[in-house]
Amino acid sequence: MRSLSFIFLLVLLLSDSAYTQRWKPGDDIFRQLDEVLPTPNEYRTASGAPGHRYWQQKVDYDIRLDLDDQNQSIQASETITYHNQSPDSLNYLWLQLDQNRFKQDSHAKLTQTAPNLKSRPSYRLMEALLDQDFDGGHKIQAVKDAAGKPLPYVIQDTMMRIDLPKPLTSGERVQFSVEWRYNIVDVKKIGARGGYEFFKDDGNYIYEIAQWFPRMAAYTDYTGWQHKQFLGAGEFTLEFGDYKVAITVPDDHIVGATGVLQNPDKVLTATQRQRLQQAKGASKPVLVVTPEEAVANERNKPAGKKTWIFHAENVRDFAFASSRKFIWDAQEHDVEGNKVMAMSYYPKEGNPLWERYSTRSIIHTLNVYSRYSFRYPYPVAISVNGPVGGMEYPMICFNGPRPEKDGTYSDRTKYGLISVIIHEVGHNFFPMIVNSDERQWTWMDEGLNTFLQYLSEQEWEEKYPSRRGEPKEIVDYMTSQQQEPIMTQSDSVLQLGPNAYAKPATALNILRETILGRELFDFAFREYSRRWMFKRPIPADFFRTMEDASGVDLDWFWRAWFYTTDHVDISLESLDWYTIDTRNPDVEKTRLKQMREEEPVTLSMRRNQPLPKFVEQYPELLDFYNNFDKLNVTPKDREDYEKVLRGLQDQEKAILNSHSNFFVMKFKNIGGVPMPIILDITFTDGAKQQLRIPAEIWRRNRREVSKLLITPREIQSIVLDPNLETADADLNNNHWPPKPVKTRFQIFKEERQKNPMQIQQELEKVTQQ
Repeated sequence: MRSLSFIFLLVLLLSDSAYTQRWKPGDDIFRQLDEVLPTPNEYRTASGAPGHRYWQQKVDYDIRLDLDDQNQSIQASETITYHNQSPDSLNYLWLQLDQNRFKQDSHAKLTQTAPNLKSRPSYRLMEALLDQDFDGGHKIQAVKDAAGKPLPYVIQDTMMRIDLPKPLTSGERVQFSVEWRYNIVDVKKIGARGGYEFFKDDGNYIYEIAQWFPRMAAYTDYTGWQHKQFLGAGEFTLEFGDYKVAITVPDDHIVGATGVLQNPDKVLTATQRQRLQQAKGASKPVLVVTPEEAVANERNKPAGKKTWIFHAENVRDFAFASSRKFIWDAQEHDVEGNKVMAMSYYPKEGNPLWERYSTRSIIHTLNVYSRYSFRYPYPVAISVNGPVGGMEYPMICFNGPRPEKDGTYSDRTKYGLISVIIHEVGHNFFPMIVNSDERQWTWMDEGLNTFLQYLSEQEWEEKYPSRRGEPKEIVDYMTSQQQEPIMTQSDSVLQLGPNAYAKPATALNILRETILGRELFDFAFREYSRRWMFKRPIPADFFRTMEDASGVDLDWFWRAWFYTTDHVDISLESLDWYTIDTRNPDVEKTRLKQMREEEPVTLSMRRNQPLPKFVEQYPELLDFYNNFDKLNVTPKDREDYEKVLRGLQDQEKAILNSHSNFFVMKFKNIGGVPMPIILDITFTDGAKQQLRIPAEIWRRNRREVSKLLITPREIQSIVLDPNLETADADLNNNHWPPKPVKTRFQIFKEERQKNPMQIQQELEKVTQQ
């Protein structure tokens, strides 16, 4: 404890920054992001909203396909109507040929680095060998204009350029057709986002078909044609439009797809149509195809083919699933006035997990996501069990977890299924409706979706084991060496899961709970979601909208969390304790005497005490100073004190007699990310106080700051980040007084390894027996 002079005390009270050093060159985390973000314009405003001249293209598809269940291939044709709603004239169009990733000479394969054969070598080698033999890729058979005349085209890896006979000017549209075929990938042998799974026991297949048709590449105001090649990690950048798709499959198949079935009377039995009708008023899922019917279906052979016709409006993609193995359940659910048919398709191998959790998980997801963003606008939401672990498309998603063959399952499998369904159904909101550029910025859909997935999981049941979202779960990644900023382009990210899913989701959770608070955050996030429904935002639109709607400058937060690889580690370095020097000699000298008496006696002083002293032999050597105590109060001391009081005003006299304690807490930012300083303070009288200091305290010095606390109480202990809100990497430096680090060690007997002779002798003994 130290005593403050009165003049120093006045300076301290006038400015808390007396303990904050000035910023150093390079400590610029609070510099505004204007220099990094694109300049606002008439397409995208400074508020983060679409501008008054915002535009995007529109693409309509009319597709016919035939699924070959004998050879696992697709033969198809499409008519594309491309609406040029941009202000530009286009001399050519770019289409995406995603299946070309599986060609032997694709950029994806040629740039793939060698796997670690020391870890799971058989799996890696099998995949590599099968991949070499697979004849993948789109086989383009024809490209024609509306009159049936061939159009010139060039294929560049996973992209195809169609050269137009004349420029397509602003406001015009063009129609052309494409014919193609391709071999479907065996997903269990070659990793893919869509393909088939073969069931050896019954000889049947499940098909989950995606990235299957030549799709228009996006043409945007911020990048022109988005034709960065599909390398596997960076997903898709697509345009909205209307789809009519006719899917011809064996007549014993059940098909689920994007959109609404247009010909149920042609492809469903009367019983199935009746059950679908019952699902409209049901309080739980209704079986449209029962497990018994699905098992019987597996044993039969198709008599012919059926064509299922689906129509979807204002979607950016189309996917479907087909199999004779499918059990099918459905339940209509009212999502804020929109009647949605929630449906699940799964084989018998998925039960009992799928019949219990899939459709219910869909409904829960639609409820929670609609509350935090916007009302789910589509008429259908589907979850399919097949070979794909987890992938999303408009109104339909593919999810992989299944129980063991005996019907049992672990808690990991149960919650893994619920979580992946929440995640993939949630993708309907991001990016299927809030249509961000996945090829460029994975985090804009995966990160936001994982954040809402976390909120949905926490509303499923108490203590739900969420893998991502809690700040403490991201610490290991943020302190690792193998990482890049979140704003890294999708294909260049080293650890995609932590970088594009977990870290941005955690950042948003911290923003909601600690930086903005739930009310401000929820309003701003909902504003962003609704502004960009059925439009294409870029990161600047998200950053600006969150600031615009919350009224809080968050540039420092975006810069630290999204543009750097720094981590959070704030330490409570020290606590200095000051009290006021009252200048009253009767008070101060008495206090000093007490402190003197409480000082410990040194070892030498204690041992020297019984020794004879020289002045005891010669007392004439004693003088005034042998009895003088400078801490005795004198009349002069009291006279000086009265003179001081006469020069003070009443308010100043009150400060001198306030008996306040002045504590200066010193903090160091070791990790580099500035964060709010959250303190739980316990006083010696048992009282407690929580102090929440905004992150702006670091604005003048990113590395070290101090904070003054004035209180009549004495501090007993302080805990920094007591609720684990900030992803602090080292909790050991978060305490005053410092706490010993507690750990555990094992005592065990090390087993001695047998030498080769001992092993051989044991083998011989076994042989002789």
